[in-house]
Amino acid sequence: MAQFLLVHGAWQGAWCWRRVSERLVRAGHRAHAVTLTGVGERAHLLSPDITLETHIQDVVQALDTEELEPVVLVAHSYAGMLGTALADRMPQRLAHLVYVDAVVPRPGESWSSTHASATRLARLGAARASEHFSFPAPDPAVFGLAAEDHAWVARRQTPHPGRPYTDALEFDPLRVSGVPRTFVSCTNPTLGTIDVIRQRVQDPKYWDGAWLPGARLVELATGHAPMISEPDRLTALLLDAAAAPRSLPTVNAS
Repeated sequence: MAQFLLVHGAWQGAWCWRRVSERLVRAGHRAHAVTLTGVGERAHLLSPDITLETHIQDVVQALDTEELEPVVLVAHSYAGMLGTALADRMPQRLAHLVYVDAVVPRPGESWSSTHASATRLARLGAARASEHFSFPAPDPAVFGLAAEDHAWVARRQTPHPGRPYTDALEFDPLRVSGVPRTFVSCTNPTLGTIDVIRQRVQDPKYWDGAWLPGARLVELATGHAPMISEPDRLTALLLDAAAAPRSLPTVNAS
């Protein structure tokens, strides 16, 4: 039996993992989805005081409270910052780290570091104009969602705290690289803010050569929210990651 901790990206909550977590449990595994402070069912806690470290501790506390060890940590989008932090601070507790179309930063970078200046300015401007220093969610159409899936996500998304957008993360890439990793690249349609990351994770020189050894790259022909648009295929990829050996080849699951 594998153990999974599922961490959502910006604007969402544990709710976005419902279809995947149900499938993992039916397959005989443990799966726990965490909601970060200030979003989802914890939106009432939205505050200018929420930082990147707040969200890192949300994941640490979920790991401790649920007693998940060793865990397959699944980080979507923004939560790649959080997965990277945990792999740096407690690598011995992670069996595998899955970046689902997620941020894979360099040391000292923030979530916003690879975004276009227009995107950064728009989000920070919205945060400064808001009561709780937050910025609103985009139209789910940018995630490739339509019809009922679009409506389901649109009515559940909440503004995201602003400070985690620019807070920098310091970590040791060599320590993180000791954790087996899978990067799931969602390619149809691609999300522009992840384009730089997609290029990085294919570069053998990334993290001074520490990224690709022990990492597997997978393409999934769906949009940025595969837990909603392709839960069966994403679940299969997570089960593969849980069973993967320490040395992982590059594969294509599109």
